Amino acid sequence: MATFVFIHGAGDVGWSWHLVEAELRAKGHDTIAPDLPVDDDSAGLPEYVDAVVGAIGDRADLVVVGHSLGGLVAPLVCDRVPVELLVLVAPMIPAPGEAPGDYSANTGYYEEEREEYDDPIALFLQDVPPDLAAEALKRERGQSGACFGEPSPLKEWPNVPTRVLIATDDRVFPPAYLRRVSQERLNITPDELPGGHVPALGRPQELATRLATYAADQGLSTSR
Repeated sequence: MATFVFIHGAGDVGWSWHLVEAELRAKGHDTIAPDLPVDDDSAGLPEYVDAVVGAIGDRADLVVVGHSLGGLVAPLVCDRVPVELLVLVAPMIPAPGEAPGDYSANTGYYEEEREEYDDPIALFLQDVPPDLAAEALKRERGQSGACFGEPSPLKEWPNVPTRVLIATDDRVFPPAYLRRVSQERLNITPDELPGGHVPALGRPQELATRLATYAADQGLSTSR
């Protein structure tokens, strides 16, 4: 059995993982999805990591899954607790010592060809059922800028097996951009699944199946 540790993105909440959590628990795994202090102006990446590590407690056989901004937090969690597998979903992929506020410029995000959307549902949640998308927007929190100015405490990529999973219809981080950044920063060819930027809500069954398969590949089957 694996314990999946889900780390949400900017302005989000752990609730966004609830459908994936249900699928994985039905498969016999454990899950946690803490809320990060993203709306706290006194909290930066170290405090985000503290929130995750505190939620983990004494759990073992950890699969840490970071979505979007959570990709900046996930490798730092691996420096604090023993982790069997790190999975980045539609992620930001940090470089050691990089301030999150410099990420877009450093990765050439602004030069990447992409469409602009004023509607948050069209940008983030275009493949999510309308009622679920409305609930997701209702639960959103303000994202403090406190985490963006300070250099990341990441010194080097953790010595943990790492997978990158991107969404082929992502309008926030276009797939061509994430393929390039994944190769440049991690020398990883990402796996792909259909859908938009938030597959935890748009494709929960498919995402859960991918994650369970990744865990099984690491020997974290539900028969353990």
